[in-house]
Amino acid sequence: MEQARKKVAFPRYAEYNCGLRYLMEKGLDVQCILPPKLTKRTMELGAQNSPDFVCTPFKTLLGNQIEALEAGADTLVMTYGLCKLGYFGELEKRILRDMGYQFDFVDLSDYNTGKKKDMLRALRAINPKVKPARFFLALAEAVRMTEYVDEITGDYYRNRAFVRDKKAYDGIYRHFLTAMYAAESRHDIEEGYHKAKLELAGAPMDRPENPLRVGIVGEFYTAMDEFSNLEVEKKLTDLGVEVHRWMTVTNRMLRYPGDNNLQVQIKDYVSYSMGCNTTANSWAALDYVKRGFDGVIHIKSANCTPETDAMTVLNNISSDSQVPFLYLTFDVQTSDVGLQTRLEAFYDMLAMRKKVLR
Repeated sequence: MEQARKKVAFPRYAEYNCGLRYLMEKGLDVQCILPPKLTKRTMELGAQNSPDFVCTPFKTLLGNQIEALEAGADTLVMTYGLCKLGYFGELEKRILRDMGYQFDFVDLSDYNTGKKKDMLRALRAINPKVKPARFFLALAEAVRMTEYVDEITGDYYRNRAFVRDKKAYDGIYRHFLTAMYAAESRHDIEEGYHKAKLELAGAPMDRPENPLRVGIVGEFYTAMDEFSNLEVEKKLTDLGVEVHRWMTVTNRMLRYPGDNNLQVQIKDYVSYSMGCNTTANSWAALDYVKRGFDGVIHIKSANCTPETDAMTVLNNISSDSQVPFLYLTFDVQTSDVGLQTRLEAFYDMLAMRKKVLR
């Protein structure tokens, strides 16, 4: 009798689960269970069952894993990372087991040795009958999808403030994401991307000659996930700001996976690697300043040690350049109204400063 396919879930992470779904189903021949979109319930489930002082993404991921199990997943996969993220998997597994859930758990931190044989072991932990050639073909296509998601998302937030019909523009972006989640082939991926690229470029807009530009840096999860940061990028575009965010999976993991080159470019502020994404965020902030951006926003989750360390460097960059920086910390209790007030005040300050310097 043929064994039923595993029902595998990976926690929600911005809009990158479309690529993960594609990789799981096309490359590993397992059924991917997409956890529901992150909601207040997700946060409440995670917070109720997490240690009090763990960083906020842990609570979000734990809550989403619970929802994945509720949705029928029998196998959970957890990624690895350079900070406390590397310990998330083991702690999550113990908490979920204590809650009474039964499941297989694949913690990629256990296989993160850099050796090909251990990578293959990780794949076989998900599906013992995995075909490497099929997997790597699907991986290349999933990576291309990830690059497209980052490119289209970047275009969307850079231009959304100036389009005449935001509702239609938002619809183009949503349709693109739907196409990526539904893609069954390389052709589907390419078709969805090119269609969105043309439609976004063709949207009527009224762009001022010298708009306010704000660059976003910050913690790898919270800066990219719109639920975790309360849609800060969309709020800024509603105020009329051109928004840029360097921190993406494409930039951080594909184009600039190491810190050596970035380290050289910020040697006046940092004399050694600070670990995790701290060096990259410091470089990105300095790059925004050099390119004449009007302001920089730093985003982190509560209890995120690496980004707390980065704030000292960012303060020095802001002081030397006289470019305003806004620091935002997000946790379970962060108020949407309070965030809106801070963003509006920051916008007013940037607008007045730009008027004086013009």
